[in-house]
Amino acid sequence: MRGDPLGLLELPAPLTLRLYQDGKVAFSSEKHWLHPLFDLETFFAQSGLDPASTCLVDRITGRAAAFLVVRLGIRDLRTLVLSRRATPVLERYGVRYQCLETVDRVPCGTEDLLADIQDPEAAWTLLQKRR
Repeated sequence: MRGDPLGLLELPAPLTLRLYQDGKVAFSSEKHWLHPLFDLETFFAQSGLDPASTCLVDRITGRAAAFLVVRLGIRDLRTLVLSRRATPVLERYGVRYQCLETVDRVPCGTEDLLADIQDPEAAWTLLQKRR
């Protein structure tokens, strides 16, 4: 789905990711690649927040990021740029999403590495090795 009816698709530089709960910022990151999503795993473990009750705003969401979002249990994603390769992952696992722009693919080797992967746990294992 395109558009931003809730006005959450603002991500001022240098932020690359922001997590909201009840309309308030709970977590943000300026890191690149998938590092903010790996950091979110630690954040959820330490904070006790239920990922399903949050809304994630990401700068770029490719297939790898989609798998990590699913694995984290986040159910609501807003992204500035969404890869068409990420869409089937989000839809298969029931993640609601909105984007401002859709691209065929994210120019990253990780996007190609996960092209044939269907399972979030298998994706996570591969991504941990690349990390």
